[in-house]
Amino acid sequence: MDATVAPTTPIVERCQALFEDLDFTAAREWKAAADGRKVIGYMPVYVPREIMHAAGMLPLGILGGGESMEVIHGDAYYQSYICRIPRSTIELAITKRLDFVDGMLFPSICDVIRNLSGMWKLMFPGVYVRYFDVPQNFADGIGGSYYVGELNELRKGLEALGGRPITDEALRQSIAVYNENRRLVRALYDYRTQQPWKAPASEVYVVLRAGMVLPVEEHNQLMQDYLAAAEASDRPMRDNCRIVMQGVFCEQPPLNLIKSIELAGCYIVDDDCMLVTRWLMDDVPTDGDPMETLASAFLHQSMETAAKYEPDGSRKGQFLVDTVRRRAAEGVIFAAPSFCDPALLDRPMLARALSDESIPYISFKYAENSGQMQPIREQAGTFADSIKLWSEP
Repeated sequence: MDATVAPTTPIVERCQALFEDLDFTAAREWKAAADGRKVIGYMPVYVPREIMHAAGMLPLGILGGGESMEVIHGDAYYQSYICRIPRSTIELAITKRLDFVDGMLFPSICDVIRNLSGMWKLMFPGVYVRYFDVPQNFADGIGGSYYVGELNELRKGLEALGGRPITDEALRQSIAVYNENRRLVRALYDYRTQQPWKAPASEVYVVLRAGMVLPVEEHNQLMQDYLAAAEASDRPMRDNCRIVMQGVFCEQPPLNLIKSIELAGCYIVDDDCMLVTRWLMDDVPTDGDPMETLASAFLHQSMETAAKYEPDGSRKGQFLVDTVRRRAAEGVIFAAPSFCDPALLDRPMLARALSDESIPYISFKYAENSGQMQPIREQAGTFADSIKLWSEP
């Protein structure tokens, strides 16, 4: 390889191509490679991909149309004062970019996504559609029992769609595969914390996005390859500020937004992008009843985020503070999509927790098709400079 080309370049270029492909060619090719294969789309945040995998189906992350899609038809279905992701997702469907998808799961994020699930049922009556609800009570005997019921309902629905049972053994094997995926994602985030100049956030982001469209086994190998290539790369360490980016869990930020923050002198050492990859923070046991172990993991091993119900917000604030400390971050950038109720409603609670710990922060809003990044770059650059100038040595 040319010495001027970073070892990560071929991997990142492949991931970038997958990220930009709004026709989901990789998923289409996977489905066409064998008779009877099914693809199940899911919206961001969290769904139990293990159940789809155990059914022999491909979980396909649908994260909106991104910055390159022009929304024409989708605007007719939703009002203007909500986030952009439902309109661009409708646009993907109307323009037949999702015509190969056999089912769609809409996790419990907000009322907009709940309504999108109803819209999907009306528009595509031949597609398996489910609004995937999650507990708001985290006691095993209450929320846990409810969630086991939800998981079993999904299991039955996918069994009917696939025409074969989903065995407990298949579920345990799938849990083991996704445990490995989560371990590799944690390793990738830990590596970025330690050496962010070797694993820029803009690269880590597209590597994770590749996991939304590839089989999990292939994504596991890709992450291993990227970690090895990043370690072999020779990139200079810069005097950048270390920050945590918060609020980007649903409508994903444009790639140029991440790059702009990096160019402004910030290392993004943690974020809440694509929480489906690390919603569960530890391995799920592979013994016992798989539905119960998945439910228990959700109740007791899941991240504290705006997409998760919590009565007073104290755990979420402490979780963010702990993340800042664990990642040795120097500040937080709140970057929420416009009209994102979960992110914007939680922000005051999170900001108060940061203020109590004297952790600096700034905030701005974006849309997935934001094009003008100069104001964001200037704001992030000023934030980084202020931390360098005024923080205690």
